[in-house]
Amino acid sequence: PKTPDEFIDALKKIKDKTDAIPLYTNYAAGWTMGAWDAYIGNNATGDNTYFNQKLLHTKDPFKDYGDGTHPYAVYKILYDAVAGGLTEDDYSTTDWEGSKSMLNNGQIGCMVLGSWAYPQMEAAGENADDIGYMPFPISVNGEQYASAGADYSYGINVNASDDEKQAALIFVKWMTEKSGFSYNEDGLPVAKSSSDTKLDFSNVTFLEDEPAVEGEEDLLNALNADSELNVNNGGNDKIQAIIEHAANGDESFDDIMNEWNQKWTDAQESEGVEITE
Repeated sequence: PKTPDEFIDALKKIKDKTDAIPLYTNYAAGWTMGAWDAYIGNNATGDNTYFNQKLLHTKDPFKDYGDGTHPYAVYKILYDAVAGGLTEDDYSTTDWEGSKSMLNNGQIGCMVLGSWAYPQMEAAGENADDIGYMPFPISVNGEQYASAGADYSYGINVNASDDEKQAALIFVKWMTEKSGFSYNEDGLPVAKSSSDTKLDFSNVTFLEDEPAVEGEEDLLNALNADSELNVNNGGNDKIQAIIEHAANGDESFDDIMNEWNQKWTDAQESEGVEITE
């Protein structure tokens, strides 16, 4: 599935044809909710300046763009899945550790997580070959995008001796070019000369977020704090609230997004942000 509609249809087929939970929310863990925020930038817009630059100056960023893109489309997938009975029966009883083996043995159809979780799912049972990792189901003008970025980096002590620096260099080159760790951890190869990966993202364009423009390095943090939305910064409770309202049927998705837009607007006004998008 490459669009929200196609993804929801796939979840319905899982429900109709199997006994598996189509989409497992991992609501109870809390921190797992943050995965949804991670997809509103590159994945949902195809624009690597969106998250750290344009989002800050966008009027009503959580509005419906009408084409299955942008933050609205990301969060609506979750709301629609829960409202449509395509998730676990009781979101409050989800179990993060248990979900790994449940996915491995086919009791769960899919979960929304970063690629770091892929090897944990493979190691949780005997069915590693049955597990895959797909791009987030949003297409922008027919194209899919995914975020790529470094995890931890290697540092060499500037005060090390020349021999120690040379030894460190040899180790880093072996680790990144010969060890196979990126393949084993289901990541992208570090070395440009390698294409060895388990990820089937051959028709996906990888983007790396551009940093904030000069002078606005702290603006996103300020807007997050003022709005209390904490987008991609530990704002897990707002994602949990989507699940709660969808399950209870006590607030529409559009009403939730309107509330978020108002909070963002108030924060922009508080910080004196110029609206350019």
